[in-house]
Amino acid sequence: MGFERAARQDEIPQGQIREFQVSGKAIAIANVGGKLFAINSICLHHGGPLGEGDLDGTVVTCPWHGWQYDVTTGRLIQQPDAATQCYAIELRGEDVFVDLG
Repeated sequence: MGFERAARQDEIPQGQIREFQVSGKAIAIANVGGKLFAINSICLHHGGPLGEGDLDGTVVTCPWHGWQYDVTTGRLIQQPDAATQCYAIELRGEDVFVDLG
């Protein structure tokens, strides 16, 4: 698939996470200190929307049942051997592109 446009950079304020639909996939993009990270927005527990969760530093908390993920690695905080998929990001001007593989 390669890189697909996901959002404008200004749609993801610093310290926030947002969910975007990219080629039919729910992608959560977090802005941590001005650097963007993209992970699959579907929580491994019951499919909660990570892109609607609270971001504290590099940790997003699923709004449904409180599962927590490190947005820089996709790893589940409570069980580091489990992880959600991470995606590479590329900025092109003000546009954010995500590599869906």
